[in-house]
Amino acid sequence: MALSLIITGCEKTLETPKEPVVDASLPRVESIRTLPGSTEVGFEWTPIYSAQIEGYYLYRQSGNSMKKIATIKDRYISHYVDTELKPNTSYAYQMSTYSPDKHESGLSMVANVTTLAPVAKSATLGSVEPVSFITAISELPARIKIIWRPHAMANVEYYIIERNEYKSTSWDEVGKVKGRLNAEYIDQDIKDNYVYRYRVKVKTNDGVLSKPSDTVEAHSKALPRAITGVKASSNLPKKIVLTWSPSTTSDFAYYKVYRSPTSSLFYSFYGKTVNTEFEDLINENGKTYYYRVVAVDVDGLESKQEGTVTGMTLSALNSPVVRSVKHDGGSIYITWGGDDNAIKYTITKEFELSGKTQKQSFTGIFESNFIDQDTLPGVEYKYKIIAIDKYGIASNPSDSVVIKIPKE
Repeated sequence: MALSLIITGCEKTLETPKEPVVDASLPRVESIRTLPGSTEVGFEWTPIYSAQIEGYYLYRQSGNSMKKIATIKDRYISHYVDTELKPNTSYAYQMSTYSPDKHESGLSMVANVTTLAPVAKSATLGSVEPVSFITAISELPARIKIIWRPHAMANVEYYIIERNEYKSTSWDEVGKVKGRLNAEYIDQDIKDNYVYRYRVKVKTNDGVLSKPSDTVEAHSKALPRAITGVKASSNLPKKIVLTWSPSTTSDFAYYKVYRSPTSSLFYSFYGKTVNTEFEDLINENGKTYYYRVVAVDVDGLESKQEGTVTGMTLSALNSPVVRSVKHDGGSIYITWGGDDNAIKYTITKEFELSGKTQKQSFTGIFESNFIDQDTLPGVEYKYKIIAIDKYGIASNPSDSVVIKIPKE
């Protein structure tokens, strides 16, 4: 509803930040237009749709300094009403923009305005004319903005906003905006890339309802086009590399990558990039993840998550399989078979001597056989073979082989 929009979009405060951080690179509000009533002043300004800013601050002069009286939390808003003022009184105002990290622009030029004399309440005589001007603004992200000229009658209580969906014959109330000088409604309960029609009715404080205004039409902004050509690697060590075709959306800003450990679970945001490649570093071999890539435009709208790709880190080599183990009375001979991608092997040796377990390791073996000449009769030896690929990734050890050279 419009009233809730105004309450949540604007926050009144009488405190000024002790040390506001001024960022000269932030765009300023260039001009403020005012429309006074007897106890309120309406403001209109040119909204700044830049992603640099999050909203606006409104200041009112109090003594010799400006005090912040409102935080307008949506950069798409361009109207505000300051209420509970004194009739026939002069006021001075300034505005600034603020960024998502709450840095503030320089202040606007001062807007001076004087409230009007008090107006006595009177009954509405005859019918009430609709608002004389109304327009709807298209192509805003996830919202449509309706603006109208404030009604001339002083006893307007609120405006009723009605909406008609494309090809529908019915009109539905979507919101109310309280106060004669409030002249803006932002509809956020909409579909993307969809046509809506709007009209406004006026309700006086003694219950008289105007005829509908002229009908205006607006088109909600389309989402960015879906990303195509997404591929994920499955043959790289300790990482998965995603690639995709460039976005064809005209106001493209960046890409978001979503990841899930299974194809059916929720995909959580994992990273963003402006490039058409994303590298996911993973300290596991043979680890599988599922990915979706979306385009994001300058307004933060995301393309649909269409299509899932599966990526996997390079698996470790298969464990070697011992083919033979034998001795000639002095040396032990071992042969094995293994993965064709192995470039070398490591052999571990374990035995007991004088009641203590001894361990040895032989590295840099490039053949699939090994001769151990450092042996003693009557000692039981246990061997395991580990294969290593060109990236240095080791396989799991082979099954243990045990052999003992008998004493003579």
